[in-house]
Amino acid sequence: MSYELTGKLIAKYDTVQRTETFKTREFAVEKIDDVQGRSIVNYAKFQCVQDKTAILDKVNIGDDIKVYFNIKGSKWEKDGKTNYITNLDAWRIEQLLAPNTGNNNNAADTFEPMDNFTAEDDKDDLPF
Repeated sequence: MSYELTGKLIAKYDTVQRTETFKTREFAVEKIDDVQGRSIVNYAKFQCVQDKTAILDKVNIGDDIKVYFNIKGSKWEKDGKTNYITNLDAWRIEQLLAPNTGNNNNAADTFEPMDNFTAEDDKDDLPF
């Protein structure tokens, strides 16, 4: 099952090579919710794995983003003690664009996918 969270990118870390064949990269998002007139601030730390570590390259600290992620959990036992570990595995990030200030009839934020594709990109010079 996939989840999503919208907030501000407040930290991103270097890629860490965990083993010869496995790498991760972490980042943190600040999410502010308005609850009965009060602003509640929450922080979520995500990780990207393998080829998804590169999705952070296109966003900057302070950007408003939408993160798509899966929740992964594992059980770890050592010396008769059991521990449970939960990870938020991000697999896509969209940069949120500010509303167009020159056009007052658009009050909602718009989403800009990181992998942009426009109609102009679809044109080719083939005669058929």
